Amino acid sequence: MERTSNGGILYHEVQESNLCAVHCVNTVLQGPFFSEFDLAAVAADLDGKERQVMLEGVATGGFSVGDFFSEESHNVSLGGDFSIQVLQKALEVWDLQVIPLNRPDAEPAQIDPELESAFICHLHDHWFCIRKVNGEWYNFDSLLAAPQHLSKFYLSAFLDSLKGSGWSIFIVKGNFPQECPMSSSSEASNSFGQWLSPEDAERIIKNTSSVQGSSVSNNRSNDNVDQQRPNQALSLEEVRTFSEMEDDDLKAAIAASLLDASAAGANLGAVGTSQKETEKQK
Repeated sequence: MERTSNGGILYHEVQESNLCAVHCVNTVLQGPFFSEFDLAAVAADLDGKERQVMLEGVATGGFSVGDFFSEESHNVSLGGDFSIQVLQKALEVWDLQVIPLNRPDAEPAQIDPELESAFICHLHDHWFCIRKVNGEWYNFDSLLAAPQHLSKFYLSAFLDSLKGSGWSIFIVKGNFPQECPMSSSSEASNSFGQWLSPEDAERIIKNTSSVQGSSVSNNRSNDNVDQQRPNQALSLEEVRTFSEMEDDDLKAAIAASLLDASAAGANLGAVGTSQKETEKQK
């Protein structure tokens, strides 16, 4: 259910390192609610629960040590890409559900996406959200300098284009937070968040498009539906470029989420060894 959020002011985050999952969650919520450390903690919690299930399976003979265990996290990569499960858990804090658009029970949204309030899109380590704010749709991709307005007609065509380009799309359902304390850009709780009026966002997008227009037209030959979209179908090379822009803080966050992996692996290995010895005695 979408109502007027923050008086219609738009919250947007510009790409920082490879924190697109953080930007995606925050623009869904329309405020700087999560940091990379918060999502890393969610990933670590999910990893711990998954390893506990594995340990219990080994103890009961359900599967062997080598069947599923890996010291690597299944919910955050070393490159900083978080799994959809992490985004789902983060949004569950706000009683929001994340549902794949291709599910049979999501058919109404497939037919008329205007009925929804937000979509999450993912391809090749990049996340972004499409969100309705004050009755208007915007593309909050962090690779854009500002939110890009989407007409109701273009929304459906845009989603179809994304699906055709291989993007995974999810619907976000529930009661979205309505207010988030706003601050000036110099006082923001992170360095990449900004509050913009729809008019300011439109002006920034137009200025950016006019400056980059020639390079965009040279690099992308696909026809536009009814407006220019600089990142409609990111190439794998482009996404990898952004994924390589890591900073020390992000690496620390990912490392923190993986700290328990080695210990869990040792425990799991011990259980497996004990199980094998028992079998030999039999």
